[in-house]
Amino acid sequence: MAYQGKKLVNDPNDVVTEFIEGLVETYPGLQYLDGFPLIKVVLRADVSARTYDKVAVISGGGSGHEPAHTGFVGPGMLTAAVSGDIFTSPPVDSILAAIRAVTGPKGCLLIVTNYTGDRLNFGLAAEQAKSEGYDVEMVIVGDDCALPPPRGIAGRRGLAGTVLVNKVAGAAADAGLSLADVAAEAKHASEMVGTMGVALSVCTLPGQVTSDRLGPGLMELGLGIHGEPGAAVVELQPVDVIVSHVLKQILSQETQYVPITRGSRVVLMINGLGSTPLMELMIAARKAIPELQLEHGVAVDRVYTGTFMTSLDMAGFSISIMKSDEDILQRLDAPTKAPYWPVGVEGDRPPAKIPVPVPASGSTRSDEMLSKPQELTQQGIILEAAVEAAAKEIIALKDSLNEWDGKVGDGDCGTTMYRGAVAVLDDMRKRYPMNDAAETVNEIGATIRRVMGGTSGILYDIFCKAAYASLKGSSKITAKQWSNALEASIAAVSKYGRASAGYRTMLDALIPASNVLKERLDAGDDPVTAFLLSSEAAVNGAESTKNMHAQAGRSSYIAPDLLSSVPDPGAMAVAAWYKAAALAVKAQLRP
Repeated sequence: MAYQGKKLVNDPNDVVTEFIEGLVETYPGLQYLDGFPLIKVVLRADVSARTYDKVAVISGGGSGHEPAHTGFVGPGMLTAAVSGDIFTSPPVDSILAAIRAVTGPKGCLLIVTNYTGDRLNFGLAAEQAKSEGYDVEMVIVGDDCALPPPRGIAGRRGLAGTVLVNKVAGAAADAGLSLADVAAEAKHASEMVGTMGVALSVCTLPGQVTSDRLGPGLMELGLGIHGEPGAAVVELQPVDVIVSHVLKQILSQETQYVPITRGSRVVLMINGLGSTPLMELMIAARKAIPELQLEHGVAVDRVYTGTFMTSLDMAGFSISIMKSDEDILQRLDAPTKAPYWPVGVEGDRPPAKIPVPVPASGSTRSDEMLSKPQELTQQGIILEAAVEAAAKEIIALKDSLNEWDGKVGDGDCGTTMYRGAVAVLDDMRKRYPMNDAAETVNEIGATIRRVMGGTSGILYDIFCKAAYASLKGSSKITAKQWSNALEASIAAVSKYGRASAGYRTMLDALIPASNVLKERLDAGDDPVTAFLLSSEAAVNGAESTKNMHAQAGRSSYIAPDLLSSVPDPGAMAVAAWYKAAALAVKAQLRP
């Protein structure tokens, strides 16, 4: 709900929790898991993993796109949906909870929108579930047609076409197909659909004032669903002109986003982005249908007009076009009780919530172990000072990180990093075994994984886990061992994040720092000097991202001229905490 650029909510931090509570109260066929609100999973009230004899279909992602995906949970569609915070990928623990709650012997299909954080979190959850004996497959949907390929390693974004894929997969599962067949139908559907969005306003994050990036009389073409800038900003045009442009972009034979040519049959979805009246959506549909038939020579089999996947209160719409065939039409026409698919809703009140024991964090240490007081060794004192300084520096940098991210992403990098830093400071005093550096690094990863979520959260957790694996087993860790651990962490982040030097990511600060640290230690410099010089290399590396073309993350969807002179927020965050830690070490050893 938007009013004069503000959000009418009790507490911006509780908006997702309150939405889910309202959804479950409104629709009796839905419920949420025990562990809520830490674990934000909405699932069918009639499904239990112990008795479910069909393939479970799970989707999800950051909140702020409602009714996607929680509004599409129900017989004939999704078995469960997992929600993260606003525009933030859901954490691994929540995804695992959903898998465990609804997956029976026929297995589970995860349908994931193509964003780095979603791929990483759902991918890690899938691997963990497989190790526990679950049969899990994953289909990634990238239906964005706004920007010309290639998009670096990031690929095409997942947009409203994902809802059509969810319907196809849910109907196939409901028909009793095997996991392999359900996954094959979902993958086929994902390859048949293309989407492009148009915005007349920027969305408002809960508790924040609306950005003035898009002035009066202007509109944005080809934007994503997280408030990030679009492919182009142009003067406001009549709806007929807008629709014609979007259809030509999706059906372009030069880019061949979708295999639709003259003579094809298609399904059309006109989707509101949050604040667009139904009247205007119907006007867009009225233009799109004859344009498709007469100008592009395709037959329109089905039309879905309404609000399916939003960007909070954004004014605008997206158009999705899916190539249809008899099998796809059969799946789309199959009955469903999902509340926001365009059919009626019925059902009884749900039974009691399903208890699923899931650890609240990734910590491997018991509360008893973590609560024991300890007298710090010199190594423990130095480590504590470094961690504290790093966290406090991130807290101080919150607004700057948000400002940079507002120009190249979704504007919440500072808020996300701040949340992690505050939690690290709190857990450090309660639970980190500072005398054991490897275990402390492992616990930092668990803290970040619990509270940060999204791409940055999972990448930092991967970073910490790789460092822990490199450091464990040593009681007193040398500077060389720290250097080796940093190299191992960078390798892990690069492997799973699919980025490397020059991609305009956090690695552009980490890699120079690691290289200089190793070089200076090999040259015989004392550890403090080597650490300080490597921190300067991290700062210089982060600053150099101003001149880089993004090849990973949400910045890769933004025109290069919009990135110039703006550093990568993730790299700047790394440089800040790394330098703060180096200065803290110097203060301890060279007072």
